[in-house]
Amino acid sequence: MQKKLIAPIVLATSALLLSGCAMLGGGGGRGGADTRYVARDVNTLYTAAKEKLDAGNYQVAAALFDEVERQHPYSPWARRAQLMSAFSYYMAQKYTESTASARRFLSIHPGNKDAPYAYYLIALNYYEQISDVTRDQKITQQALAALGEVQRRYPNTRYAADAGLKIDLVNDHLAGKEMEIGRFYQRRALWLAASLRFREVADKYQTTTHTPEALYRLTESYLAMGVPEEARKSAAVLGANYPGNKWYQRAYDLMQKHAPGA
Repeated sequence: MQKKLIAPIVLATSALLLSGCAMLGGGGGRGGADTRYVARDVNTLYTAAKEKLDAGNYQVAAALFDEVERQHPYSPWARRAQLMSAFSYYMAQKYTESTASARRFLSIHPGNKDAPYAYYLIALNYYEQISDVTRDQKITQQALAALGEVQRRYPNTRYAADAGLKIDLVNDHLAGKEMEIGRFYQRRALWLAASLRFREVADKYQTTTHTPEALYRLTESYLAMGVPEEARKSAAVLGANYPGNKWYQRAYDLMQKHAPGA
């Protein structure tokens, strides 16, 4: 199914590239296979790439921007084309290719004024691939690291500000993953394993939306393990930080029912 969907896109992209190159190269009656490699002046080539980008033909645009760099590697346009290629691949949801283009730009122009954007684009490529909490979170960790790098390198930029917002969302996502695993263990009465997951959320992701529930689940787990004093501590932290929260009310009721003297 997937290959059937991909094949027409690849063919359409190739056709557009060939026709575009034939137009720009002047053709002279030669076939598309020849005109595809005809040298073109940088202004015409870059303009064609930009037109494809503006029209939403992102993969074609990326390929044409790559061609700008290939045909005119020492032109001032080549540097810009590298970033535009990375952006075009990002818009096409070709995140691996986008990251490769951005990293290539950084390897050649590490001190360029657009370096912050290149790092930010790399972070976005990882961020856009974050999966739901039921799946492996390797890409989420990569997104977190890349967003943190933007903040560390360029703390006073708008990219750092947006990275900070996304870091909060990523942390919330990672906390959600820990909660998912913790609840899984709880359902199987694996209370120690569950408590370790909930403690991870309460300690490491304490500013996320999952913290109140994590503290309640800790209270549940400690009571199930027969350590009411630890349960009382979790419930107390929950009450001190989230006094009006529904999870505190549940924790309070639970303690009154199972360990009123703790």
